[in-house]
Amino acid sequence: MTPTCRAFLSGVLYGVAEMHYYQFNIGDYKSHTEHLSEMEDLTYRRLLDWYYLHETPIPLDESEVARQIRMRSHSDCIAIVLREYFELTDDGWIHHRANKELAKAGEKSTKASQSAKARWSRQKDANALQAQSEGNATQNTEHITQDTEHKKKATVVATPVGVSETVWQDFVKHRKAKKAQVTQTVIDGIANQAQIAGWSLDDALREVVLRNWQSFKAEWVADKQNQTETVYQRSMRLKMQEAVPSIAKQAPYQDASDFFRTIDMDSQKVIEVNK
Repeated sequence: MTPTCRAFLSGVLYGVAEMHYYQFNIGDYKSHTEHLSEMEDLTYRRLLDWYYLHETPIPLDESEVARQIRMRSHSDCIAIVLREYFELTDDGWIHHRANKELAKAGEKSTKASQSAKARWSRQKDANALQAQSEGNATQNTEHITQDTEHKKKATVVATPVGVSETVWQDFVKHRKAKKAQVTQTVIDGIANQAQIAGWSLDDALREVVLRNWQSFKAEWVADKQNQTETVYQRSMRLKMQEAVPSIAKQAPYQDASDFFRTIDMDSQKVIEVNK
């Protein structure tokens, strides 16, 4: 349904509404109505208002017209104005100038309606595109989050056997602070170096934290271990590494004399067994 002129001029593009505005040319009107009396002029203005408001011919029944424009006692003025400015048709009295103005307004109304529909359509498409983009973004975020969680779970290493939970947690925090990963490969490498040095993995990890190292190498603790043992003790330690490796791995953090006393006692047992 094409929006009516009165709908356009009243600011309503869809539905039915009364026309509350029309263009009025004062000079043009004055030049064509200077000969009218005061009541005839008022009659003409009210007839024009009614015509623009309803956009229909003025009724043929002049008494009804008088009632509609509230001039019941001035039917003579109504008759004069209708015959001078309006044309009688089967449907009622029409005004050609007013019809042209209504047609112009109707064209503007149609264009405005089409423009509004196009604008709302573009806005609707834009909203749909935005909703789709947001949906894709949410879906991608969920995938990224799931992948990230999967990677996190994949890189989590359980506390190694023989390592205290306190030392392990300190080591993990220490590695994160250095932006270094904690992987099984890393732990296996440290365990291998700890075995070469004759250290337990727990002691090696503790040493990494205490010395602010990123990893552990046997050669880094060789001097420390050599400073606390005599030539004889070193010789016995090397022999014990060959004969009974499990004894040689005892914690270097215990008192040096107790450590080598243990090695001496165990080495005597090994020697006696070998005799």
